[in-house]
Amino acid sequence: MIEPAAIERSDGGGAWLINHLPTILWHRRLYVIIPAVLLFVAGLVTAYSLPTLYRSSATMLVESQDLPTDIVQAPGTGEIEKRIAKIREQVLSRGDLISLIEQNNLYEAERRSNPMSYVVDKMRKATTVGALAGDIGGGTPTSGSNVIAINMSFDYPEPAKAQTVMQSYVTQFLRMDNDQIEDQANLTVRFLSEQAAKLQGQVQAIENQITQLKSSNGAALAGVGGTTFMDTGSFTAQITALENQNRQLMAQARGGAADPALAAAEAALAVAESTYSDSHPDVITARERVATLKRGGQKGGGPSSVVQEQIQSNNVAIAQLMAQRNAAMSRVNDSQTRQAGAPAIMERAMQLESQANNIRQQYSKVSSDLLRAQSSARLANEQRAERLSLVEPPDLPDQPHWPNRPIVIAGGAGAGLALGFLLALLIELLNRPMRSPAQVQSMGYPVLGVVPILQTNPRKKRFAFFKKREARVA
Repeated sequence: MIEPAAIERSDGGGAWLINHLPTILWHRRLYVIIPAVLLFVAGLVTAYSLPTLYRSSATMLVESQDLPTDIVQAPGTGEIEKRIAKIREQVLSRGDLISLIEQNNLYEAERRSNPMSYVVDKMRKATTVGALAGDIGGGTPTSGSNVIAINMSFDYPEPAKAQTVMQSYVTQFLRMDNDQIEDQANLTVRFLSEQAAKLQGQVQAIENQITQLKSSNGAALAGVGGTTFMDTGSFTAQITALENQNRQLMAQARGGAADPALAAAEAALAVAESTYSDSHPDVITARERVATLKRGGQKGGGPSSVVQEQIQSNNVAIAQLMAQRNAAMSRVNDSQTRQAGAPAIMERAMQLESQANNIRQQYSKVSSDLLRAQSSARLANEQRAERLSLVEPPDLPDQPHWPNRPIVIAGGAGAGLALGFLLALLIELLNRPMRSPAQVQSMGYPVLGVVPILQTNPRKKRFAFFKKREARVA
């Protein structure tokens, strides 16, 4: 027998399941209701048994430097991600976290039953640091970082302690970011100052070498390009004249000349006048001697003694002239020797000068970098470089962040309904009851008629837990 309400047209295959879905769910309603109720209760218990966590959060804004970057470039500009990552590792280091845990008496129960490494890892997982990027205007690949803010949060069962820990995080972030920029700027200034002083010392040392080289070889360098010449003819002529005079005096002494002293004086005067000018002291002295001899005649010994004295005087003069000639020739030879080494000296001086010019170029570049570094350091010390500023201080949470009890309860109820629905369909597929004449006809049997099921007491409730309503086919 088949219920009249179940007589429907079937397309064969699995369409009968979809066509009779409301009837199936009604007949299998207990399989749907019981799992839904059980999982709803489980979700309810879970929602109120999970530990309650409060989240305290803060927001720090990334402020750009006050002066344009084309005027001065502050240290750390455009590297906010690296700076934040470095600061995050320092703030969440084991030592700092243990200090925070002990100062605020955090995770008291966990510390009694677990090692400190477990507590530290749990605190790290409860801390989040995220960057907020701005994409207004699109930006270009050369525009640098587009991070505009940093969000931080900390989850803990007690809202007051969550706020306290968050405040400590924010303070450390701001302090470390400022210290990092200042240290980088001051380190750059110190390094460039040392480099500039070192290069300046090298330039000064090379300049001293060049000065010493030129001063010690000044005569050779001054004579480069010219010819060193020394006229020794005057010395030779004087020596020859004195030797001739000596020979005449000796001849006069042997021949008995009447006035050999006067003749010798006149001969000396002639030699002096031929060698020097009229105002020369030797010419003047020779003239006075001749005049004296002419006025007073000879005084003292005889002619031979006067001749001998004159010859001795001439010999002394000859010796002096020869010594002067030899000294002049020695100076000429020494000058020629120095001039022969002048090209090597000039080459060495040019090499030193080229080396000094290269170092001066390096010094000029380092000086320029030092000037920019000093400007950057001033920006950093005055807190005008790219920096973090607190825009939203750590809040005191008044609502729990976790768990979201309505979602947990609704999730349990939904999972129960889905499980019951799948269970009802599974049982229907396993039993495959006859719910329409088309199913009988699909088996090759003709349908002669349909007998309805009459309910004598429709208001009577049925409490059979797994009672089935089956259609009978005559």
